[in-house]
Amino acid sequence: MSKNRRSTVNRLSAENVTLAYDQRVIAEHLSVEIPDNSFTVIVGPNACGKSTLLRALSRMLKPSAGRVLLDGQVIQSMPAKKVARTLGLLPQSSIAPDGITVGDLVGRGRYPHQGILRQWSTEDERVVQESMRQTGVAELAERYVDELSGGQRQRVWIAMALAQQTPLLLLDEPTTFLDIQHQIDVLDLCAELHEEQGRTLVAVLHDLNHAARYATHLIALREGQVIAEGAPKDIVTAGLVEEVFGLRCQVIDDPETGTPLVVPAARKARVGAASGAGTGAEKAVATEAS
Repeated sequence: MSKNRRSTVNRLSAENVTLAYDQRVIAEHLSVEIPDNSFTVIVGPNACGKSTLLRALSRMLKPSAGRVLLDGQVIQSMPAKKVARTLGLLPQSSIAPDGITVGDLVGRGRYPHQGILRQWSTEDERVVQESMRQTGVAELAERYVDELSGGQRQRVWIAMALAQQTPLLLLDEPTTFLDIQHQIDVLDLCAELHEEQGRTLVAVLHDLNHAARYATHLIALREGQVIAEGAPKDIVTAGLVEEVFGLRCQVIDDPETGTPLVVPAARKARVGAASGAGTGAEKAVATEAS
């Protein structure tokens, strides 16, 4: 009986974790499960704990309480190389060593697969070339990373994460620094990795409409707590957007995909609503006073 239950446990989860930097608590009693073979996207307002949660799931931040589990084991207790062969991470900001070329940096994604008896191979070279091709940086292979634009560097870091070839891939704001065309290219690539290669992806995104279009599973956070989670079409409503982001809006069907599309209320409508609320409050006070 317990064996059957065990087989349904997802590979990556956080159980009742408290996340903090020094004495500053970001989240308490937070639990999430990442569905296997999903493209999970975490959304929420600034400073709500999105990136902090991703750091905990990737083993970069140890919970003050609770635990993060990878394949049923406490992730902090696992050997670093074993974790790196299972879970890849694209952090929010990355700094490349001085004087390193694009090809060499992407090649570092193969490090978890190296060992005493296994050195660089033709398979490693093939994976590196394919990762650079997929992210559109193959022609930059001989360039120094510190010569590139912000958008180019971002794609190089994504290529390195791809070269790691992990079944789980975590991406913290992967579309940062990218123009709209390259944002869509990166998200299309993520969708392909999920749909065609069966990888489980977890991404932090700021753009709620991108999240609703690409995610198969959405986690909405506010102040370190899960407000809602599920398929975008099931949970993205005007009420949820106002609760999580404090934004009045309409939610309509995306004409391209049929997924939820958030249309913010016009400035005049928002200002009018705020003014009307204030007037109503003033009337209530006046009534009570009389």
